[in-house]
Amino acid sequence: MFSLNRVQLVGYLTQPIELRKTPGGQSVADLNIATPYSFKAESGEQLTGTGYHSVTAWGGMAEVAAQYLKPGSQVFLSGRLQTDSWEDEKTSEKRSKTRIVAMDMILLDPKAGQITLDGPARALAHCLNRADVIGNLTRDPELRTTTGGQNVVTLGVATNERWRDKATNEDRERTEFHNVVVWGDLAQLSAQHLKKGMRVHASGRVQTRSWETKQGSKRTTTEIVAESLSALGVRNADITFTQETRAERIGSRAPAQVSASVNEAPAPSPSFEVPEISYESGVKVEDLPF
Repeated sequence: MFSLNRVQLVGYLTQPIELRKTPGGQSVADLNIATPYSFKAESGEQLTGTGYHSVTAWGGMAEVAAQYLKPGSQVFLSGRLQTDSWEDEKTSEKRSKTRIVAMDMILLDPKAGQITLDGPARALAHCLNRADVIGNLTRDPELRTTTGGQNVVTLGVATNERWRDKATNEDRERTEFHNVVVWGDLAQLSAQHLKKGMRVHASGRVQTRSWETKQGSKRTTTEIVAESLSALGVRNADITFTQETRAERIGSRAPAQVSASVNEAPAPSPSFEVPEISYESGVKVEDLPF
């Protein structure tokens, strides 16, 4: 069964890009992307800050990024969340790191360089940090309450990716496990009505948190903070439908009714005229900013 695992970012490169080659000769590069944010918390407080994301680009995309992107460059990236796990050689502890594997990239800076927006116009300078997943719940939601009295639930959502291995020509499959954090009334509804195995769609922003273990080791976790959550595969009483085809509906009418419907006059045309539209573009190639 198909699932969805997509992330979209508009942010700024924070470090120079180092292009590497795999043993097989494929190009790969890591991009550190910063996305400033501003949102209203459940408490009503306006929160601002910056999120940092690790993005991996492969092949030609990695080569273009290394050639044209510099620290401070603004870029659009679309990809999928991928978590890699391994065992620490010194402590034998299980470690993991979540990154974004890029699938699309658009360079956003014009030829003349970035423009400046001051005062109220800075409201137009928002970046983008959006994640969408469709998958199955891996456990029953457990409602918790923070010391400030806010309800919160962390959902486990599994998504599957399928592809064909070019080297072996075999079908491969990989499962990703996402932590989705839900706050407030939506958290309470989730705990009451969602169960393990149910299919959901979660949409929100990607967030990476850091903390320190009792042994003094630094750890990080990447989550999707949900802004909306939908249960899938459920009935909707507001939608009406029929199992009959159009031919079956016409055939079930009385002959007089059928005759009347066939001879009905067509609906009158609108009383206004549609203006003529010219599709000729006035944009010249040399005027493009990239």
